[in-house]
Amino acid sequence: MIFDTHAHYDDEAYNEDRDELIKSLPENGVSNVVNISATLGGIKESLKLSEKYDMIYAALGVHPEGISELSDDEIKNITKLCIDNAVYSGGKVAAVGEIGLDHSYEDLDRALQVKWFEAQLDMAKKVNLPVVIHSRDAAEETYEVMKSNKCEDIGGIVHCFSYSKEMAKKFLDMGFYIGVGGVLTFKNARKLVEACEYIPLENIVLETDCPYLCPSPFRGQRNDSTMIKYVSEKLGEIKNLSPGEVEDITELNARRVYRL
Repeated sequence: MIFDTHAHYDDEAYNEDRDELIKSLPENGVSNVVNISATLGGIKESLKLSEKYDMIYAALGVHPEGISELSDDEIKNITKLCIDNAVYSGGKVAAVGEIGLDHSYEDLDRALQVKWFEAQLDMAKKVNLPVVIHSRDAAEETYEVMKSNKCEDIGGIVHCFSYSKEMAKKFLDMGFYIGVGGVLTFKNARKLVEACEYIPLENIVLETDCPYLCPSPFRGQRNDSTMIKYVSEKLGEIKNLSPGEVEDITELNARRVYRL
């Protein structure tokens, strides 16, 4: 079965058919989805989705692009939501995320990104949940912040991994899982293919980041959890396994990292 560890079904791209699509996922081989927050509004919507659909869990956090919304009071509010709704208390919140650093945008203050990244890492420790890490054009900086904040004691996923196998080793040594999605099927994904050759399958989880990053041959279209089958096919080629074997192993990995 497919476990989509990173989706954004609260996105407006699903406004016309969200309910129909989500209800169709189990019959298309999808066992579970974690809906990942990126903004304060996304936190509320992710919680609503997790409450409405049995198969959906939520991750609560604010993406680097949304940190202008954050304050100490908002961190306290998110902390309470995590504690009140954590999976270990019978709720549906499985992680803190997505949080991290993004240096692809020149107008995002780097010092401010670090401040709120560290604040949310500290929050994850307090609420005893794993983290979902966003890192774009910021490999070493992300790793250094994670190392200085002892992320080996937190655990989680480095989402949409796009770095070298050398960077993968650093995150693996910290006990993190590597999130792999549609980018693996792109023609220009040589570096990611090399990384996936190196990373043990037991340390990989599958994701869509939907509605974004739809795999080939549908690149550029709206993505959804059923599209993971194209990623599992490619990963199976790399690992000399069937897509079904890839999906079964990565589903177990997802349940392990999210403690489900």
